[in-house]
Amino acid sequence: VPPNSIIETSHAWRSFCDLSPHALTLFLVMPKEPVIRLSEAEDSGECLLGHLMTVGKKRAAHLGPTNGFRMVVDEGPEGGQPVCRVHLRILGDRQLGWPPG
Repeated sequence: VPPNSIIETSHAWRSFCDLSPHALTLFLVMPKEPVIRLSEAEDSGECLLGHLMTVGKKRAAHLGPTNGFRMVVDEGPEGGQPVCRVHLRILGDRQLGWPPG
C-alpha cells in the first residue's frame, strides 16, 4: 500500500484509497491479520471481520458519501477478489446498480 493512499491505521486494520477506483468514493479496510479468504476465516476472526464493517461505516461517514454506500467483500477468483487478502471495499457517491457486474 503506497503511504500516500493510507487514510487511517490501527493495531488491527488499515484503511486506504483504492488505486483503481470504480466509484467517486472508494476505499478499502483491510485487517492486519493475514486472512486470505473470507471462507478461510475461523470463528475467532468473527469479531475482527465485524469490526471491519464498523470501521468501514465510520470511515464512510467521515469521507462523505451522503446518499448511501455499498460494502463489498470479494471471495476467490470468480468472485472478483483482486488481491490475496480479505478486505472490505466501500463504494459511494454514485448510483450503483443491481445486480453488480
